Amino acid sequence: MTEFKVQERPGEGVSILDLRGYLDAHTATDLENAFQRLLGAKKFNIVVNCRDLSYISSAGLGVFMAYIEDVRKNNGDIKLTNMTPKVYNVFDLLGFPILYEIYKDESEAISKFQNTTKH
Repeated sequence: MTEFKVQERPGEGVSILDLRGYLDAHTATDLENAFQRLLGAKKFNIVVNCRDLSYISSAGLGVFMAYIEDVRKNNGDIKLTNMTPKVYNVFDLLGFPILYEIYKDESEAISKFQNTTKH
């Protein structure tokens, strides 16, 4: 089994989380911790890049559900990008495309934030 890794990097006005490997019940806390750090730092515009995410379980999806309300309550959002077809199918099966904006590419998601940022 592949290990899971979350790496945070700054973008233009957004925070980007790069996910790599297997996101399941054993590794979901790593993603929870990353979301908690961002929220604690008042960073609510979040892009999650799934390019290197090879697997996601319902526990991993639950982490997204656990934080989306807090993020949106603070006028932010979580946008998802660069999913493999296999990972996208799991999100799609559970109705995530209705709840989350999913983009093919990271720069597209970042530009959506820049177009909606209110000053």
